[in-house]
Amino acid sequence: MSDNKKSFLKKLKLILPVVLAVFFGWLTFSKMPITETIPYFKSANYWWIALGLVFGVLSHLSRAYRWNYLLEPMGYSIKTPNSVMAIFIAYLANYGVPRSGEVLRAAVATNYENIPFEKSFGTIVTERIFDLIMMLIICVITLFFQFDFIYNLLIEKFNPIKLIGIVFGLSLLLVFVVFYIKKSKSKIANKIKGFTIGLLEGITSVYRMKHKGAFIFHTIFIWLMYILMFYVTSFAVQELQGAPFSAMVVAFIAASFTIATTNGGVFFYPAAVLSALMLFDLAEEPSYAFGWIIWTSQTLIIIVLGVLSFILLPVYNKNKMKLIE
Repeated sequence: MSDNKKSFLKKLKLILPVVLAVFFGWLTFSKMPITETIPYFKSANYWWIALGLVFGVLSHLSRAYRWNYLLEPMGYSIKTPNSVMAIFIAYLANYGVPRSGEVLRAAVATNYENIPFEKSFGTIVTERIFDLIMMLIICVITLFFQFDFIYNLLIEKFNPIKLIGIVFGLSLLLVFVVFYIKKSKSKIANKIKGFTIGLLEGITSVYRMKHKGAFIFHTIFIWLMYILMFYVTSFAVQELQGAPFSAMVVAFIAASFTIATTNGGVFFYPAAVLSALMLFDLAEEPSYAFGWIIWTSQTLIIIVLGVLSFILLPVYNKNKMKLIE
């Protein structure tokens, strides 16, 4: 691959998320102007928003503390203040370039704690695996309790025969891809094999921990705080105070995917919340306003704590010779 092509692809990765965010933001605003959400910001109960922020920060602190459980089997550890600041720096960086925060977080561990980059980054990959597992568990539990509703929704919105055909086609495609990768000797296939092996090693690394129970506890605690953060913030909007918990969990799942795949969920997050809550026949304007309220509050706390972490990290580690590159 030529240098020009590499440079173009690199720029495309940076620009495309922003372009998509602007497009979907315009699309969302064209259907419902932001001015219609301003009254909800003015009338919101900020005590509920503050409580949601507390739950959000607790989840981040728990994630920072849990990191040492993954580093310990390799003979490394990270000071809690460094771990906490690395977490907030990572979250802040993800608002600029999706998933760049994970690299920066590993760099913090390397530069200030002398932990090899590939090993610290490997533990972060392991975290993401367990995050995915927790998300799948939440989805399965939600499906179990809302099976009739979701089933009827799929029947109403989609042709069952087409749905079965799509699932069958995707299954065949998956079998073909797995068979091809297993037999192929190409560089791409080898990279996929190596990545898959790494994922499996990441999942099984928990068995080498001394404190498996504590790791699992923090993993559950982190996601419980996420859900509580989302749920209690909904009480800030008076029109949503009677909304069923299951509706909020579905909206939480939808919104979480936007955080994982975009620049901090900008524009996408409120739209995802709106789409999910409207499935439960909840009012459009309060649902959209709630999406903006929770996204704005969580984004502001990340910006404040992320900027402070950038400033305080070198101060706390002033005796260290290395700086984040």
